[in-house]
Amino acid sequence: MIIASNFKTNNTRAGTKEYLKKLDNFMNESGSKQKVMVFPPSSALDSFEFSSEIIVGAQNAYPVLNGSFTGEIGLEQIEEFNLKTTLVGHSERRHIFKESQELCSKKFDFFKQNGFEIVYCIGEPQEVRQEGIKSVMKYCEAQLEGIDLTYEKLIIAYEPVWAIGTGLSASIEQIDETLTKLREKIKAPLLYGGSVKVANTREILQIRECDGVLVGTASWDIDTFCQMIAIADEL
Repeated sequence: MIIASNFKTNNTRAGTKEYLKKLDNFMNESGSKQKVMVFPPSSALDSFEFSSEIIVGAQNAYPVLNGSFTGEIGLEQIEEFNLKTTLVGHSERRHIFKESQELCSKKFDFFKQNGFEIVYCIGEPQEVRQEGIKSVMKYCEAQLEGIDLTYEKLIIAYEPVWAIGTGLSASIEQIDETLTKLREKIKAPLLYGGSVKVANTREILQIRECDGVLVGTASWDIDTFCQMIAIADEL
């Protein structure tokens, strides 16, 4: 399974280094076989060395090698640290920073062309969820426009917007229904994200079409994140 942590705007370079050191130790001592991914803020990226197979990725980048894009990082900055994984389309990028579907698909194409593993995020706001599964699927499918669903390094993260950082998680039935519908169109691994915590990790990972979780707040504590990996190992 894939167990991924999104630090968002949290932690420093020193803190990230210590976190990853503890994570590496846990992976080695536990013998975990899970695919573990960590997305630190861009200011905390570095040339990390592990004895386990932890994947470090970029939370966001502009689809250029370099150029005049104040406040952004591009391929040149990411590749300095030998990173080949990135998030694209996270709801906070879409809703807070107003990234359009056109820009999301442009980012996807750029990083696909450069051989990146891409965790591509989709998910609906609460008013769409209240309209039912048909509206949810229509909304999510619009977020997949221009995305090559056959790309071999694609991972889809379904994260309902109303459940991100709110403490509310979609019900197991809602997650199951949505991932089952997405599986009809998508062969890539499907993750769930949205207030994932130790208390609900086991139930979520036992959903038939769920291939892992993308975790925000709960993963910022290394001990908690390791507990989630351990749950995946038990399953």
